[in-house]
Amino acid sequence: MSRICQVTGKKPISGNNVSHSKRKTRRRFLPNLNNKKYYIPETDQWVQLKISASAMRTVNKIGIYEFLKKQQKAGFDIGIDLK
Repeated sequence: MSRICQVTGKKPISGNNVSHSKRKTRRRFLPNLNNKKYYIPETDQWVQLKISASAMRTVNKIGIYEFLKKQQKAGFDIGIDLK
């Protein structure tokens, strides 16, 4: 399974490990992803998402339904039908 947030689209990026002697080697920065199950009372359904920690904070602030509607409007494919 890919390491991409289903809601925000965050994915791994690449960069350098830099040693004390300034020697550089390539590395990957992985997003902080978690599998989380949310209940949406407006549609009376459960949805399981692979979501980043920063997106979880936003969901806690504005609510899962509003957040998913906003992301769908922005063009993200969530995989569920919202009214």
